[in-house]
Amino acid sequence: MGDFTLDLNDDQRSVRDWIHGFAADVMRPAAAEWDEREETPWPIIQEAAKIGLYSLDFYAQQFFDPTGLGIPMTMEELFWGDAGIALSIVGTGLAAVGVLANGTEEQIGTWVPQMYGDAADVKVAAFCSSEPDAGSDVGAMRTRAVYDEATGEWVLNGTKTWATNGGIADVHVVVAVVDPELGTRGHASFIVPPGTPGLSQGQKFKKHGIRASHTAEVVLEDVRIPGDCLLGGKDKLDERLARARERAASGGAGGGRNAAMATFEASRPAVGAMAVGTARAAYEYALEYATGREQFGRPIIDNQGVAFQLADMRTQIDAARLLVWRASWMATAGKPFTSAEGSMSKLFASETAKKVTAQAIQILGGNGYTREYPVERMHRDSAIYTIFEGTSEIQRLVIARTLSGVPIR
Repeated sequence: MGDFTLDLNDDQRSVRDWIHGFAADVMRPAAAEWDEREETPWPIIQEAAKIGLYSLDFYAQQFFDPTGLGIPMTMEELFWGDAGIALSIVGTGLAAVGVLANGTEEQIGTWVPQMYGDAADVKVAAFCSSEPDAGSDVGAMRTRAVYDEATGEWVLNGTKTWATNGGIADVHVVVAVVDPELGTRGHASFIVPPGTPGLSQGQKFKKHGIRASHTAEVVLEDVRIPGDCLLGGKDKLDERLARARERAASGGAGGGRNAAMATFEASRPAVGAMAVGTARAAYEYALEYATGREQFGRPIIDNQGVAFQLADMRTQIDAARLLVWRASWMATAGKPFTSAEGSMSKLFASETAKKVTAQAIQILGGNGYTREYPVERMHRDSAIYTIFEGTSEIQRLVIARTLSGVPIR
């Protein structure tokens, strides 16, 4: 494992520039159209697949980058292009991470390739955790998975919500309750294969931002899946549940990892990188506008009120990127988040994106408030970062609990 560095190597710079070119030439020209249509931009995903940008191989290379910077670098450039289209391209990754975090080697090899398909037949996948009454409070989850001893199958019932690619995905990764008495320690993750009877799409949400990304409910009605679709396998689950029951009986809090939280822990710095990309896009547009827009006979950047805002925007973006890179490097290096560094990166970058995009609108004035200029869309898109995969309030709770050792509520 190499030392932490702020310098990208030649290969990383080449990949970054390649992604940036796709974001600038393919994604940005299409961004406004797909935002208005509120539909999955399949042609853009297919273009990404043709050049290898939407593929298991590419994301595996970035995931296993020994510096830890491959994924945050990729996310920043894609979301610099457009957040809605980018989420359509990378949304499958959350389901893939769900399998990587909880599955066996055989399950990873079987299911993750099917999530992407290939350039000739593009597929997407969905990670289904949140429910109508269980968002931040994963302990309130109601979707049940019951093992049928007679057939060796798991039977799933419940409703998931806020699922990216939910219902249109070929492969769904579903978090469900297997032992309600154990709370969050009684959860497990399951693969629902393509075409499984009983799984259907519920309501498709019309959203404030990231409108090119498909978000919907997923309804599970007596969904029967083979026993080997339990991620990690039944023996491992039984052992984990036994440990949790033993600790609960002795007055402990239960043992083992929560399936949904294991996925979110791995993805939080990546979400921070998405936020950095959107913030950087808004800052760059505002800077260019401020140097070209004239009022009272001079460029508006000559005014300290504008120039100081831009200085703050760039400073906050760079600080957010540093937190993201630190957390990403630590995760790859196997260093524990003893101060909740992953949550720190997601919290600060998310809040920075909302603030910077709002400042960009202010710098553009009335123009910034119209859909003729992209900062309006960037501001709408930025709102999601402080909400999904753990709200800012949840990130602060995680950080405070980690720092204090106190179960703050």
